[in-house]
Amino acid sequence: MKLILVPVDEKTRKCNLRAMRRAITKNTVLLVGSCPSYPHGIIDPIEEIAKLGKKYNIGVHVDCCLGGFLVPFMKEAGFPLAPFDFSVEGVTSISADTHKYGYAPKGSSVILYRSHELRHHQFFVSTDWTGGIYACPTIPGSRSGGIIAGCWTAMMYLGEEGYVDCTRKIIETRQYIEEGLRKINGIFVYGEPEVSVVGLGSDDFDIFGLGNELIEKGWNLNSLQFPSGIHMCVTMPVTQPGVADQFIKNVKESAEKILKNPQKKTTGGGAIYGMAQQIPDRSMVAELACSYVDSLYMTPKPTQSQTNGHVKQ
Repeated sequence: MKLILVPVDEKTRKCNLRAMRRAITKNTVLLVGSCPSYPHGIIDPIEEIAKLGKKYNIGVHVDCCLGGFLVPFMKEAGFPLAPFDFSVEGVTSISADTHKYGYAPKGSSVILYRSHELRHHQFFVSTDWTGGIYACPTIPGSRSGGIIAGCWTAMMYLGEEGYVDCTRKIIETRQYIEEGLRKINGIFVYGEPEVSVVGLGSDDFDIFGLGNELIEKGWNLNSLQFPSGIHMCVTMPVTQPGVADQFIKNVKESAEKILKNPQKKTTGGGAIYGMAQQIPDRSMVAELACSYVDSLYMTPKPTQSQTNGHVKQ
């Protein structure tokens, strides 16, 4: 299967519908929209994408992995959104990560289908195995029941009321932070975020330098590329009293410091991220990333003869 990337609008950061329409061919099997996108927290025009899917008889998937346990509760929390779920004719599947705003253990996620028939394509079934008939809901055959139990426990503990309350606090805090950031010289907010993420960029200095400054103040923000940026993903700890104000204050102080010498070269991790974007051959970047992952598997040679932690006599 070949993945076709559709550009987003440079200003709104939403999916470019004209480009998506032009990208559709007789071989297209799925259209995908974000609700919201991970980098900038922008919601794609799901209703319009679904209309394209209906017109060309193509499935439409809504990627709610980040916002799957926020956007369903936003209306009740006082922040109504445009329809994005199965109430939209043409939407055929939705994904939502329970381990994010579902507050479940890592390793759990869900995907929903409009029909049982669609879900059957996810199953793995072997009828001729000598070990007997084998059927599994996904390709991985053995999964921990502990993760599933942990996920269920988190959902039952919070309940709908708990999720609505968390959503309200997170959206209110994101709005407050966004408002404060828009007043700071030297930076801008990407698009019009609606959920929990605020993406930042700069036309005046290297935005990764701001990321480095914030690390020194205790804030580890995610770096973005194409275009360069950093983002704040508001979670429950950020909603605690005084945290948002401290963040805005630290960003303002850091931006003011950088603006005194905006041409100063960025160092550290920010510099590496910036340089990686400038490499035209992306296969080289992929090779470097693989080398990094390889290093995680490397075990240093022990300085003394040891077996299972016990020194040989």
